[in-house]
Amino acid sequence: MELVLDYFETLDPVYAAFLATLFTWGLTALGASLVFVFKGMNRAFFDGMLGFTGGVMVAASFWSLLAPGIEMSPGEGFEKTIPALVGFGLGALFIFGLDKVLPHLHVNFKMSESEGIKTPWHKSILLTLAITLHNIPEGLAVGVLFGGVAAGFEGASIGGAVALALGIGLQNFPEGFAVAMPLRRQGLSRWKCFNYGQLSAIVEPVAAVLGAWAVLTFQPILPYALCFAAGAMIFVVVEEVVPEAQQGNFTDISTMGFIGGFMVMMTLDVGLG
Repeated sequence: MELVLDYFETLDPVYAAFLATLFTWGLTALGASLVFVFKGMNRAFFDGMLGFTGGVMVAASFWSLLAPGIEMSPGEGFEKTIPALVGFGLGALFIFGLDKVLPHLHVNFKMSESEGIKTPWHKSILLTLAITLHNIPEGLAVGVLFGGVAAGFEGASIGGAVALALGIGLQNFPEGFAVAMPLRRQGLSRWKCFNYGQLSAIVEPVAAVLGAWAVLTFQPILPYALCFAAGAMIFVVVEEVVPEAQQGNFTDISTMGFIGGFMVMMTLDVGLG
């Protein structure tokens, strides 16, 4: 792991963010490739992995984003919380707006329960867009953190950025499978299912590059940007991930998956950061 950290320290931050999110996209693609191996997906396992995803995102929002954002904010007392309050609120509002506009359908929901602008698009596209909505704040978070490291802000570390990418990659693996397998049950070819599954995470490198570039170009926004990504991720967890995980008959498993995901991400961030 030390070799990985040393390598990332030598890279341009925008390129480092791009490589890190290529890794998270690659794990999504690897998860989607399981459609070539398995004919179905165990619902208990799926709900547990959804819970794991939520736990990782909540832990990352605090340990990797909110806490460093507050730490590097100027001022004392209540004044020090202003960037966190503004950034967190704007991040949640940003995803709220996308949620209302972007057509999408959650994995465990019926076609009649699709959200966003009504379109005649096929269910496969709507399922892919739902996971894509999850991935926008994740890619942004990685990019912003790498940008903060390069800008020399106290509280941002290369270990923390790598830990965030690793945690997001781990929870992206089941997400790729979660998109691909329902499409297979609809009769799509395995190759099409794989393509839709991996495409859901292609937005992460794009968001990461934009996040890193923005922080390097406008350095004073870093505390706001970190908390913006945290607000966006928490909104996704509450609005998207938790309802999906609690739709089935294995709510206890999804809850324990959430706890496990939180513990894993907390350990990665504290251990590497």
